Amino acid sequence: MTNYAKDVLVSTDWVAEHANDAGIKLIEVDEDILLYDTGHIRGAAKVDWQLDLWDPVEREFISAEQLSALLGRLGVSSSDTIVLYGDKSNWWASYAYWFFTYNGVQNLKIMNGGRQKWSAEGRELTTDATETQPGQPYPGLARNEELRAYRDEVKAHIETVRAGKGALVDVRSPDEFSGKVTHMPNYPQEGVLRGGHIPGARSIPWAKATNEDGTFKSADELKALYEAEGVTSDKNVIAYCRIAERSSHSWFVLRELLGYPSVKNYDGSWTEWGNSVGVPIEKTYSEA
Repeated sequence: MTNYAKDVLVSTDWVAEHANDAGIKLIEVDEDILLYDTGHIRGAAKVDWQLDLWDPVEREFISAEQLSALLGRLGVSSSDTIVLYGDKSNWWASYAYWFFTYNGVQNLKIMNGGRQKWSAEGRELTTDATETQPGQPYPGLARNEELRAYRDEVKAHIETVRAGKGALVDVRSPDEFSGKVTHMPNYPQEGVLRGGHIPGARSIPWAKATNEDGTFKSADELKALYEAEGVTSDKNVIAYCRIAERSSHSWFVLRELLGYPSVKNYDGSWTEWGNSVGVPIEKTYSEA
């Protein structure tokens, strides 16, 4: 579209033309899990990021085998192209994209601009149920731990950042980064005990990567945005937010659109770090 490193975006025009093609599978993933039922692109299946992707008991994702079965139930085969889209400028579509990639799913794309752009253009949304033809489990899935960061790894990464060989990207709002609040504006508290950010992290809010219509900025604009904060392609990068949906958006920008070779998403993010014993924080906000 605009000189990105990988061919991972499709336009709303493309979806309108190709949504019903053989081998194209549309999947909607929204923060508001009821939004799909109020209207979705004809033919799109629904993935619930909580019920479908999270383990129901453990603070963990479903296994690769369970994801394989889920995709099979949705009628997705390894030869299909999966086009993801959703609300919030594709936060949760990016989250699903990262999780699918982490587990080895191939042929993934995101509809640039998501529901926001599709609706703004006056395109059709339907409440008709999407009929899927279940198939065999999606084959060959296995986790790629090069794409996911864990708490102890992040703790060790702080020294890599200090040595100039790594970068930490905090994609939350400036008030969350400073420690003034522990949640997004207009969102409830989620039980995090401490505010602030991981030492050495750079504040690059996720929304700086998007245009007003929800589409991604050009590669040149994105490159300038991150390089201005010292987040360059020669460094090992870890992105985080609160529960990893916004950092998945930034992970997508860095790895898929800009082609950075080493980018991990810290899915524990601030809900884990801010409650952990024995990990450092920095806080720039003061009530004085």
